[in-house]
Amino acid sequence: MSNQPFITRVVLKNYKSIDSCSVKLGNLNFLVGPNGSGKSNFMDALRFVRDGLRTSLDNAIRDRGGLNEVRRRSGGHPTHFGIRLEFHISHKRQGHYAFQVAARTGGVFEVQREECVVRSEVGERHYFSIHKGRVETSEQTAPAASKDRLYLVNASGFEAFRPVFDALSHMGFYSLSPVAIRDLQASDSGDLLLRDGSNIASVLANVARNNKENMEVIREYLTRVVPAVHDVERKAVGPKETLEFRQDVAGAHHPWRFLAANMSDGTLRALGVLVALFQSGNGSRIPLVGIEEPEVALHPAAVGVLLDALRHASQHTQVLVTSHSPDLLDNSEIDIEQILAVVAEDNVTRIAPIDAASRQVLRDRLYTAGELLRLNQLAPDASLFDPSVVASQPDLFD
Repeated sequence: MSNQPFITRVVLKNYKSIDSCSVKLGNLNFLVGPNGSGKSNFMDALRFVRDGLRTSLDNAIRDRGGLNEVRRRSGGHPTHFGIRLEFHISHKRQGHYAFQVAARTGGVFEVQREECVVRSEVGERHYFSIHKGRVETSEQTAPAASKDRLYLVNASGFEAFRPVFDALSHMGFYSLSPVAIRDLQASDSGDLLLRDGSNIASVLANVARNNKENMEVIREYLTRVVPAVHDVERKAVGPKETLEFRQDVAGAHHPWRFLAANMSDGTLRALGVLVALFQSGNGSRIPLVGIEEPEVALHPAAVGVLLDALRHASQHTQVLVTSHSPDLLDNSEIDIEQILAVVAEDNVTRIAPIDAASRQVLRDRLYTAGELLRLNQLAPDASLFDPSVVASQPDLFD
């Protein structure tokens, strides 16, 4: 991918603990804050878009416990939630995609509004707008809209909107589980790593077969995290499959082979993160990878290697990570603009770039971001939450 990130701005309204936010994203982004602050809710909003397009809106809502668990709970009882994503598909196409889902009596929901605009470098503008079931579009023909489905699925039949659908529906989000990675797995196509890593053997085999350069990158970083490990590959076990590692053992002339069942949580999580990051390469069909707390179970000495891998991957795909670990941010080379601070105030999540005082400290290299986090001094810029500033931020719809 180019230096231009895929998702350039995220606007959320009443999504889980987030009442309102408008956040710009770069190629590499760190969502930093304490447990329970709402970092995962921001990540989940992007995953909600992906799930609503890949499966169905109903499935995405039910998978999160129902509409009451998705829309924000507050004294005002908001009846709707909305998401807007501004994007660059390539240097030739940019635009935005937004929708608002409203609650109806009896646990029913409907898509109140939905909009997608795609602009080209030569001035072409394609759009569709759905308002209470009525379709307006730049295209000559238009499928009918359904109140319980996202219209972008239907619009993906048009050449102008297909790249938007493909990109948004192929974002990858991960909360990796060593247990799922360790268990015997059913074989699949290996096109996209599952959220918990439970198809990692198939994905790794797919990378080894179709992208040897990325497979070598995975091996290299894995060896730096776990120096004794030389290689890893898929291993068939009857109708199932697992991972087989080659590892040095004292006194042995050749590396021994160990199945995933015999490997530590840290080794399996490290491999899961690397496969998530490098499961495809240049021209990636996975334009954004989101990983929750990638540093968990890693030795502090390996966290620096993890940071190198995140930076490397962000040259080809947009990377978003959540963390509350000072170790991951203990590097003076981390760009200030890559950090988004997250706090919870009265059960409402606030997300913004870090405040002016912290930015100056980092510019002067008096502290690292990790040291500020240890001192509880990594705070979002409160001025961005002023009502006049919030009023000037992009709305869900043009």
